[in-house]
Amino acid sequence: MATPNAHPTFYEAVGGHETFAGIVRRFYQGVAGDQPLRALYPEEDLGPAEERLLLFLEQYWGGPTTYSEQRGHPRLRMRHAPFAVTPDMRDRWLTHMRAAVDGAGLPAELDAILWEYLARAAQAMVNSFGEEEPAWRRSLL
Repeated sequence: MATPNAHPTFYEAVGGHETFAGIVRRFYQGVAGDQPLRALYPEEDLGPAEERLLLFLEQYWGGPTTYSEQRGHPRLRMRHAPFAVTPDMRDRWLTHMRAAVDGAGLPAELDAILWEYLARAAQAMVNSFGEEEPAWRRSLL
């Protein structure tokens, strides 16, 4: 008989696969209707992107390691480098993710932990500031 884990992972604490699958499904429903954000996704079908995000989030939060087994190290900045992730795209991403997380109905403490990570990760993906790079950024190049 299996002994219950005295210290469940975040993945287990929020409800595991079903919770993360629901968040990711709701998120991509929002993305599908947001033309500027949708344009960042090169695949016509959002299904593969949905699957990758689900696997990544599950692994990050203590679930199955399928993401790394299939795709290797996440290298998020490198994987997003080909796309112009502007502050506007970050904000659009966060808008849809906020609605998706809200739909999960997580306890406030767990919601705050998840949201803090998502907001920080979204900010880290910003790699473009639009048509013209700010002077301070140009001077660093």
